[in-house]
Amino acid sequence: MASYKLNINGETKEVEAVEDMPLLWVIRDLLDMKGTKFGCGQSLCGACTVHLNGVAVRSCSVQISSVGDGEITTIEGLSENGDHPIQKAWVEHIVPQCGYCQSGQIMNAAALLNSNASPSEDDIVAAMAGNLCRCGTYNRIKEAIMTASKSL
Repeated sequence: MASYKLNINGETKEVEAVEDMPLLWVIRDLLDMKGTKFGCGQSLCGACTVHLNGVAVRSCSVQISSVGDGEITTIEGLSENGDHPIQKAWVEHIVPQCGYCQSGQIMNAAALLNSNASPSEDDIVAAMAGNLCRCGTYNRIKEAIMTASKSL
């Protein structure tokens, strides 16, 4: 076990973990932050998406030892009041159904808008292709991202 100081959602958190523990388990089990979801454990579904230095990453495949002093943002840290433009658009377009994939979808969409404030439909489809939604709300997800991009 090693000690790690993480910069997560603007706060420093210290944890004891084995070096190959996935960031997902650190977030969920050691820090008790349950917004980031476990889906497949193989970086295929996107449910565990968080930001590392502003880039969307699959936390199930990032080892705690590789994070270093990187800035981690989880769904809990995206907006204190749930008023990030993408979160507002999610509500406006009634995107969630079962809701399981939503934190990963939102974090991936927020990273897209951080890097491209005016994405085309093709940009959105390409950026979101790795995030799976069992309920099939892809059209509403795309519409919500387009709406959020207009309010940035």
